[in-house]
Amino acid sequence: MQKKERDQLKEMTKKQQEWASLKYLILSKSQNDYNAIRKLVSEKEWNEEKEALFQSYLQHALTLPDDKGSKLNAYQHVWGYFKKLATAEERKTYSKLLDDFSLENDQLWLFLKELILTYDEPYLRNSKLFFP
Repeated sequence: MQKKERDQLKEMTKKQQEWASLKYLILSKSQNDYNAIRKLVSEKEWNEEKEALFQSYLQHALTLPDDKGSKLNAYQHVWGYFKKLATAEERKTYSKLLDDFSLENDQLWLFLKELILTYDEPYLRNSKLFFP
């Protein structure tokens, strides 16, 4: 493998790691920006044009006001990591918090963060949605 290819691979790996930490935060704000970034990061090469697009989608999503549906969508993706591990009591709590969810009183975020720490889920421990 030539130096240019190695550098390109390193850059893609770095970008994929950055995206992994941001994906649920972006999903909680904008499904469209999430999908656009996911497509960008899934490609094999990274360049200045893609970096500019990446930053543009990020900035757009982060300036949007919170939206109940988007936030719940992201939380449900996160819950997928725990639904088989969770105790009956945790499943009951999740269901109640989901039913009672409001942007003004977001207890679901706190509950999911506790699960991340309790089950020590490494992928989610790097999530900017829970650990800015």
